[in-house]
Amino acid sequence: MAVRTKWNVDHHCGHQVIHDLSDRPADRRAGFVRWLAGRDCTDCWKEARDADTESKEQWLATKRAEEQQAAAEWAQKFDMPPLEGPERALDWGGRSRHQLMTAAHTALVAEGTWDETDWTELEEKARAITRAGWWIDQRNAEGADLLELLDAAADDDRETENPFR
Repeated sequence: MAVRTKWNVDHHCGHQVIHDLSDRPADRRAGFVRWLAGRDCTDCWKEARDADTESKEQWLATKRAEEQQAAAEWAQKFDMPPLEGPERALDWGGRSRHQLMTAAHTALVAEGTWDETDWTELEEKARAITRAGWWIDQRNAEGADLLELLDAAADDDRETENPFR
């Protein structure tokens, strides 16, 4: 006798749904049905997800605004030049620069062996990079790598030849 492929599942939300599990191996269907029973049905899950979208969007907008304010205050305090590039990239570039510079200070000065003289030299190199896109491209870099990245950018003639600017 073949293991059944259609299962009637009583979901956590109270709805009963018939699931076709023919695409799962026969020995994994019963376990998957137990897992499904502990979850809301697809319709309830989608409704809950869509209802929560507004609060997620609001949370993200608030978080971005806080990050942007911190980046602007930091740039002013440390005399960082304004960034250049498309309007939509300026805020993102500013946040990326702030986050990378903060991570670099932590890695190199606070937790590392650099003194303030070393850091001042790095800040000067960072001030020379005013293209928002460069900072966005480096957003996932490690703070400890910033000096090498800045040196590469200073030596890179492609910076002025970039057609995607």
